[in-house]
Amino acid sequence: MSEGGGDRNNVGRPTLRQVAAVAGVSIKTASRALRGEGYVAAATAVRVHDAARQVGFRLNALASELRQGGTSNLVGLVTGDLANPFYATVAGGIERELRARGLQLVTASTDEDPIAEQDLIDALLQRRVRALLIASSSTDHTHLADEAGRGVPLVFVDRPPVGVQADTVLIDNRTGAGDAVRHLIAGGHRRIGVVADLSRLATQQARIDGVGDAMSDAGIDDWRELFRPDAHDVAAAQTTVDQLLDMPDPPTALFTLNNRITAGALRALQQARIDGRLDARAHRDPESAARKLPALIGFDDFELSDVLGVSVIGYAAEEMGRTAARLALDRLEGVNHPAQTVVLPTTLIERGSGERRP
Repeated sequence: MSEGGGDRNNVGRPTLRQVAAVAGVSIKTASRALRGEGYVAAATAVRVHDAARQVGFRLNALASELRQGGTSNLVGLVTGDLANPFYATVAGGIERELRARGLQLVTASTDEDPIAEQDLIDALLQRRVRALLIASSSTDHTHLADEAGRGVPLVFVDRPPVGVQADTVLIDNRTGAGDAVRHLIAGGHRRIGVVADLSRLATQQARIDGVGDAMSDAGIDDWRELFRPDAHDVAAAQTTVDQLLDMPDPPTALFTLNNRITAGALRALQQARIDGRLDARAHRDPESAARKLPALIGFDDFELSDVLGVSVIGYAAEEMGRTAARLALDRLEGVNHPAQTVVLPTTLIERGSGERRP
């Protein structure tokens, strides 16, 4: 099989032969130029690289295997942060489905950087992954349309695609967030601090919209005074919650929009206890000792949340991964229907922290 050629699952991929023809050089020269092996004039190398971009050719890192008649058994997963237990659970679900079909998962983490995401996607495509699953931090995916047209199944996980049609698996973020806030309001809370991750992320925006829905329904029009976006990690979330607790009129409840923010909130509450700040506030208002501790609901379940008694908005993260893998496998097996979007439901899990009265 020639360099850059495709098997039955990669029909239509540009070949090295096409690159050589456009550049007006031999296949051997084109190969040397693309690999940077030397013995190629600088002007010729530039012409070859320009031709490769023109026809959409990607150097195949698995060429030796393919020439021997093999095919890639790799499926790529690009996520925002593999250190986040959510993504680790999703990856576990994907891997279990792929392993049963003899496929191997390759994972990469972008730290929510769209530029790094593009580089990682390019690297995975160069390795001729059979399919690509993406939890994207980008707001534009039109650059992936060509790959989808060349037979590489794309599945978006947790965050929807923009500018390209692709199978997608999402959480019902808006409904889940609205349920959390309505639960706090039903418990008597009006001053609810809302701490969010990067507001440009689609998941966060959907959750913020859900918060707005519930606040509007309850006639709480000034809720954004206690809204704090862009708390991207545990440390930032802890600092943000500290600042909310130190307000002259602090929130009586907190809603944290992902598991890392919830971890930061728990650290802030614990430190406030150690410092005696919450006790001092209760001393000034002895009629309501419960105000020492604001109610707390977090979006995303996490390990030990049941032990800690943290109320959460939960969902089946592993099933999200399994569903995404099954969609990719269907495409690899020739299923040809319009792009599907699967939305997984959320559940409010009451464990005590979200049930504290103001």
